[in-house]
Amino acid sequence: MALLHITDASGRTWQVPLSPQGVCTVGRAPDNRVVLNDPRASRYHAHVKFQDGAYVLFDGSLDGKRSANHVFVNGEQRLEHPLRDGDSVQIGASRLRLDLSDERRKEPEARFEDRPLGHTQLLVSANDVIRAALGSSAQQRGAVPATAERSFAAALNAELEELRGKARILALLYEMSKTLGSVFDLDPIFEKACEVILSATPADRVVALLCDESKQDGDEDLDVVAMRVRDENRADRARKQPIGRTITRKVMRERQALLSQDAAADMEFAGVHSIVAQGVHSTICAPLVADTRVHGALYADRLDPFTSFTRDDLELVSAVAAQTAVAVENARSHARLAREEVARANYGRFLPEYVVQQILENPDSFKLGGINQTLTVLFADIRGFTRLSEHAPPERVVQLLNNHFTAMSDIIFAHGGTLDKYLGDGLMALFGAPTASPEDACNAVAAAVQMQRRMEEINTQLRAEGLAEIAIGVGLHTGVATVGYIGSERRSEYTAIGDTVNLAARLEQNALPGQIILSDATARAAEGAGCGFHPRPPITVKNRVQPVPIFEVDWRQAKNDE
Repeated sequence: MALLHITDASGRTWQVPLSPQGVCTVGRAPDNRVVLNDPRASRYHAHVKFQDGAYVLFDGSLDGKRSANHVFVNGEQRLEHPLRDGDSVQIGASRLRLDLSDERRKEPEARFEDRPLGHTQLLVSANDVIRAALGSSAQQRGAVPATAERSFAAALNAELEELRGKARILALLYEMSKTLGSVFDLDPIFEKACEVILSATPADRVVALLCDESKQDGDEDLDVVAMRVRDENRADRARKQPIGRTITRKVMRERQALLSQDAAADMEFAGVHSIVAQGVHSTICAPLVADTRVHGALYADRLDPFTSFTRDDLELVSAVAAQTAVAVENARSHARLAREEVARANYGRFLPEYVVQQILENPDSFKLGGINQTLTVLFADIRGFTRLSEHAPPERVVQLLNNHFTAMSDIIFAHGGTLDKYLGDGLMALFGAPTASPEDACNAVAAAVQMQRRMEEINTQLRAEGLAEIAIGVGLHTGVATVGYIGSERRSEYTAIGDTVNLAARLEQNALPGQIILSDATARAAEGAGCGFHPRPPITVKNRVQPVPIFEVDWRQAKNDE
């Protein structure tokens, strides 16, 4: 069965099965088969359908309208592309990968084994390679022929041949650097690295190994992400050949490339028949060392027990690994920044900046799945808005609402609150979620006072434009509520539910224009807010048997916190 493995811009991962009888649409719109939480994706960005024996990816909607930000397959823009197993599709900051499970099962995956390292070992670091390359030309210029009999022509031919080989390797490395510098997709990065090693060394098999990004540096669990074999006639044997876990652990730990012979080969080829039967071979392994961590390794081996790699091969693989490591670091940083950009855009609409930064730096510290915690809930609603909207042009009404909500949201964020949602011409805010502090109630009251003061400025502008004045009523209550992401799998929102929220809403409904109403719980919790609280007659609200004691904030006499 064919599967699409999806990771959208928010970091959520899931799978969608593909059917030859159906069409799989991809985009932001909720009626797509694959719904992406990605602001860079179009509403109907792409679709996949089965034709001519393959799943074909098309840029755009079913009616032929192209996407705004294009579709990239394995790092290259495509309008139409027959997908192959493992193809990586980039849409905005989201990634899709085709998985043809039935076909993949025909090829056994590479396996690891813990055979001992041999005594014939050669270690080299990337710095050694650079120093050797810089010093080689000077050494060659000062070299003296070993014997007088060696002819000048033979020496010249040998030197020319060596220079041609080095030029070919330099051309391959240059071509690789151009490729790796222009893509942020891991698949083409590893495919190019394997291709260069096969072209420049006598390796029979090259395997790219990658650590899980979520694991700590030096983690020994590696995944095979790419494998190339020189001789397709020996491909089946190559894929069955185990990977030496001992050598991968050593290079990951010591951060140096290693050339090694099998242990049996070190024993002066004792028991040649058994060596051949075991597939004894020469092995090179080079770590992918970047500034921040070791990302994985490149592993190359020879399947012929009577051949081995040279130091030149080791240095070449080490150089390729160094370039690959930089490309992997860039690709992972690019993906991480894209996820953070989307997360910051999503969270920043509702949370103050310092909370957004804490979430990005330490997401596990926030229990966003649904918890009970004490918080102060604020509701605010415009009074007189219906009358204004009947006499003002629609575009002016929308502009007024946008300006009003912008001003109110800025005040909420400035006081450490979380904007829960807009409710028509009103809003709901939380103080104490996702992070709680002893000052939540005081901050909520201070925000309500500042909102009322800001309404005076807004009304001054409305009067100047010949429009009717408006006012807001505000209600606050402090108590325990259930906080978390609530909704469906396609759409959810961070919010609070419970009796605490309901009572805050009831208080706001009973507030007069320009009034701030508090429950007694908020009044007790906000004693240090610097405001005068005046008791008002208790009110009866829905689902409450006893009248609710309330207080009014004397916000005109409150201490100015600006």
